Amino acid sequence: MATLLGILVALALDRLLGEPRRGHPLVAFGALIEAVERRGYGDDRLRGALLLALLVLPFTALAALAAALPGGWVLEVVLLYLAVGWRSLGEHGRGIAGALQQGDLEAARDRVAFLVSRDTQDIDATQISKATVESVLENGNDAVFAPLFWFAVAGAPGVVAYRLVNTLDAMWGYRTDRYRHFGWAAARLDDGLNYLPARFTALAYALASGGWAGARRALDCWRRQGRVWKSPNAGPVMAAGAGALGVRLGGAAVYHGRLQPRPDLGQGPEAAPADIPRALTLLDRALGVWVLGLGLAGLLIHMIGS
Repeated sequence: MATLLGILVALALDRLLGEPRRGHPLVAFGALIEAVERRGYGDDRLRGALLLALLVLPFTALAALAAALPGGWVLEVVLLYLAVGWRSLGEHGRGIAGALQQGDLEAARDRVAFLVSRDTQDIDATQISKATVESVLENGNDAVFAPLFWFAVAGAPGVVAYRLVNTLDAMWGYRTDRYRHFGWAAARLDDGLNYLPARFTALAYALASGGWAGARRALDCWRRQGRVWKSPNAGPVMAAGAGALGVRLGGAAVYHGRLQPRPDLGQGPEAAPADIPRALTLLDRALGVWVLGLGLAGLLIHMIGS
């Protein structure tokens, strides 16, 4: 139950304070990644894996040592708060939806570029809406559910290791000529750490869909479409989320100047600007389902232990 309390406090801090506007540790870690890459880049998997270990293991060990100190639970809660991006994701999504509602495509394109890795300079309102809903659903796992999962499993070391690996994947995990080998370890480790959280997220989206029909559609889209997506974890998450919302995501998109075919996800009409706040509401409801499930699991374990 102490773990659940820590999660609730961290989520409350995130809703109240949002992300630190200055000095966010993940921003500093991103700068460190860039510096290490400049000095140590090499086009091979071993070098990428060694640099990943060099970047992740010391901070994970420090988190474990700090958590073991008297009053270490306070630091654990703070680290979880810093790892969660619930409020930030909502702010970005609502900002894009607002720009679209005002007909300001340029502002919407600029805002969505902060969320996605695809090229955004020429996309229209429908493509912006689809990209934003996809990002809300996928980052619901990466920036909300997965940090909570690893905190519940391994405390501060778990959430620190996960968030650092996830950041490395966001910077190195591309299938481009530069990163195909160098970023291989970051991409594969991120896939492994996200495997279970992503499926819990997909299930939470289905349960939060608001009715049996939506839940059944979400589960069906997950089963049929999730495995054909290029990412083994983003596929189930976005397919289930799109099914829960009753919209269609995916389709071809431009990455690094190249048009890449992508399968459709979900069922129904293509996502529209009005679906962005619906996706954020689905995320909020799914988080409630997830926290409730964690509380019930903790209570059951306590009862069995007694």
